[in-house]
Amino acid sequence: MTQRSGLALAVLALAAEEPMHPYRMQRLLRERGKDQVVNVGQRSQLYKTIDRLVRDGLLAAQATERESARPERTVYAVTDTGRELAVTWTLDMLTAPRHEFAEFTAALSYLPLLDIEVAADALALRLSDRRGELERVRRDLEGAPAFLPRIVVIEAEYAIAHLETDVAWIAALLDDLRSGALTWDRAELTDIARRADPGGEDTS
Repeated sequence: MTQRSGLALAVLALAAEEPMHPYRMQRLLRERGKDQVVNVGQRSQLYKTIDRLVRDGLLAAQATERESARPERTVYAVTDTGRELAVTWTLDMLTAPRHEFAEFTAALSYLPLLDIEVAADALALRLSDRRGELERVRRDLEGAPAFLPRIVVIEAEYAIAHLETDVAWIAALLDDLRSGALTWDRAELTDIARRADPGGEDTS
């Protein structure tokens, strides 16, 4: 069965609205701002996802369309199985999220590899990026047409809440680094790691 993913769910949801071809799917995802939560940067990835959904009986080719001199485009419709799986995936994603190994979290866990000043400079760059992204999402949400119901932009609300927390936490961490409230000594940390390793060489 097709592996669950945000892109696969988006394709099934679009095809459930009405049968459509991949180019229109990609365009609608971007026009609706869903490219901020689903990776549709590469059309090849979209086609691979559609191929897997067709292979597993979740989508079915319904017809082909041709517009003027453009090549033929296959129109896909969701199957009953695909519609049911989209509902199941949505429920699973809401109630039982996967454990994801975020790169930022990994970098934080190995922060002592860096000098404190270098770490602070790097975090300052990230903080600037996150603040910029927060302002962008806020502008996008404020600029959404007034007739749109809240449910259509609910993911933007969540993104703003997440970014606000991210910005506040990184700013506080940066303050601690620059004030000296948070510091480290690599030699001391290495010694602690050796003493804490029960399988390591006993240096006592």
